[in-house]
Amino acid sequence: MKKLVLSIVGAALCATSAVSAQEIKPFKEGERAVFLGNSITDGGHYHSYIWLYYMTRFPYMPITVVNAGIGGDTAYDMNKRLDNDVFSHNPTSLMVTFGMNDSGYFEYNGDNAKEFGEQKYQESISNYRNMEKRFKELPDTRIVMVGTSPYDEGAQIPNDNFHGKNATIERIIAYQINSAKENGWEYVDWNAPMMEINRKGQATDPSFTLCGTDRIHPDNHGHMVMAYLFLKAQGMAGKCVADVDINAKSMKVVKEENCKISDLKKVGRDIRFKYLAEALPYPMDTIARGWNMSHPQSEAKNCVPFVEEMNQEVIKVTGLSGKYKMLIDGEEIGVWSADEFAKGVNIAEISLTPQYQQALAIMRINERRWEIERQFREYAWCQHGFFQQEGLLNANNRKAIEVLDANVDKNGWLKGRRDRYAEMMHEPVRDAMKDEMKVLVDKIYEINKPVVREFELRKM
Repeated sequence: MKKLVLSIVGAALCATSAVSAQEIKPFKEGERAVFLGNSITDGGHYHSYIWLYYMTRFPYMPITVVNAGIGGDTAYDMNKRLDNDVFSHNPTSLMVTFGMNDSGYFEYNGDNAKEFGEQKYQESISNYRNMEKRFKELPDTRIVMVGTSPYDEGAQIPNDNFHGKNATIERIIAYQINSAKENGWEYVDWNAPMMEINRKGQATDPSFTLCGTDRIHPDNHGHMVMAYLFLKAQGMAGKCVADVDINAKSMKVVKEENCKISDLKKVGRDIRFKYLAEALPYPMDTIARGWNMSHPQSEAKNCVPFVEEMNQEVIKVTGLSGKYKMLIDGEEIGVWSADEFAKGVNIAEISLTPQYQQALAIMRINERRWEIERQFREYAWCQHGFFQQEGLLNANNRKAIEVLDANVDKNGWLKGRRDRYAEMMHEPVRDAMKDEMKVLVDKIYEINKPVVREFELRKM
């Protein structure tokens, strides 16, 4: 698949127009944000990318983000596992997304596609209403309706294409939004802005899609677009990592936003100062992680203006002449001209900076946490996708494993999770894995605090 190079301005316009009328309250300290969904949530990264933003941008405000997705789920399936799997996380905020599986698949290519779409829509709404009743019983949980990412019918890729499916999804989302308005809940739609990005990309590369090779499961860059849209709806656009403005002639600090500059001095032709930010830059993964993924998170920068709007760590110095080498803690970062420094240099994307390396360690630890959490979602699939129907929910005994083994050859999904269940059916194993996740999160909130950095602008 060819790499998309979109106009940042065009991407910004389409994304901004889609969410400008929507608002989601930002998460606050101690928040337990649970994302309820299907396989797009289960195996996806968007919630992990959102948490990484909070880990680096608000280092003194710990929150918890929980993946509560299960592959293949519809609103009907989600409703069955609310108590055991979703509410058990004690969410202070609950993000609700469904519609991909609810809207059906192969029948769109049959003779009664329109009737089939109407049937699936009505089924989905009926199932959702049962969930809606339960959500109304949660006085201490705020509900956020999230319109699912699209089914991409426009990409020219060698895979099944169910024409009319996304139109049914759009109807489901419209019902969600109306439900949110009636109940005083918040909402955000991923579908429309992602479809617009897909269309723009396909104008130059017909195979481009954010939605993966199966048209359903967004790749990592798609998940980062989803994270961006969610964070934008939370009002994060314009919140910088830090913004520094120094006048080198008067040796005065003109601006220090979200940071503190101290010990500003001129040493010969060089300028030195100490810099303490209140946040870290957002690290972008350049590896395509996860099952069947072929695009890294960092490719989202070609689709939406995340860097321009949410990842700015600007060092601006006026009154210089010639070229200057920037060093941080004695390490060379790069060389810029006086004109470039006068305009402001965004160092948030420069991986050589010690603060980026600090953030990169957080990203790596968070990725390890994501991997363990994914194993819990495999275990949850076994419980709710199989054992609940067999009357053996959370049995975790000899009978359960016998029933599982009697069915593995009939159910490929079950067969693929047999070893995971055999491991995690033991409570001490699950407890050890929970302990490991806690250690990882504790370590993140231990090392995510910005420290004083020594800056030097050395005249070339």
